Amino acid sequence: MTTNSDETTWRFDGLRALFINCTLKRSPELSHTGGLIDRSAALMGERGVEVTVLRAIDHDIATGVWPDMTEHGWPSDEWPTIYQQVLAADILVLAGSIWLGDNSSVMKKMIERLYACSHLLNEAGQYAYYGRVAGCLITGNEDGVKHCAMNVLYSLQHLGYTIPPQADAGWIGEAGPGPSYLDPGSGGPQNDFTNRNTAFMTWNLLHLAKMLKDAGGIPTHGNQRSAWDAGCRDEYANPDYR
Repeated sequence: MTTNSDETTWRFDGLRALFINCTLKRSPELSHTGGLIDRSAALMGERGVEVTVLRAIDHDIATGVWPDMTEHGWPSDEWPTIYQQVLAADILVLAGSIWLGDNSSVMKKMIERLYACSHLLNEAGQYAYYGRVAGCLITGNEDGVKHCAMNVLYSLQHLGYTIPPQADAGWIGEAGPGPSYLDPGSGGPQNDFTNRNTAFMTWNLLHLAKMLKDAGGIPTHGNQRSAWDAGCRDEYANPDYR
């Protein structure tokens, strides 16, 4: 139950969130994944978060694992600009649809491009995505939500994002061909399981993002790539007698 005190206490003004929709459909075609994004994004917006939703397939994003693929033979690449939006966001949510039981090709490309910049460092000498939180949303009309979410969340934490509890949500219809999330009669927008998980994911992202921001990010002791490269390796001392 929401009370008036909740409205003033649970504010997250100053936080920024970026949702990347990895649908295969270009705008303005209806995206069922976009429908689920809208639920989470609306909750964040109501609580003071500055929310941006980006449909990846609408942009000229090159394939590859370098920060700027124009330096590696591609004629154009919008990723460097999108990467600046990623860095500006305290919260990243990757959202996509299930195809053949797995994440879409666009989702895979987004993870690859995030990976392309994961070796870069922040001002504290940590990997670039430290101090940010991430989650995922998955839609489809066949099995695969947990499998897809498992891959996305593993990838994001490996790149340096902090993953809160229950940081995924999804909706699937009846197995086999059938209605998608926003189709009339699908039951998707009314599904209590999906709505509960989407709400929990959203709140957990908000709470952890605020905790990290208020704390100034992840403490730097023991995780600075810059310090490691400089030889500061107390945990792996090399005794003189060896």
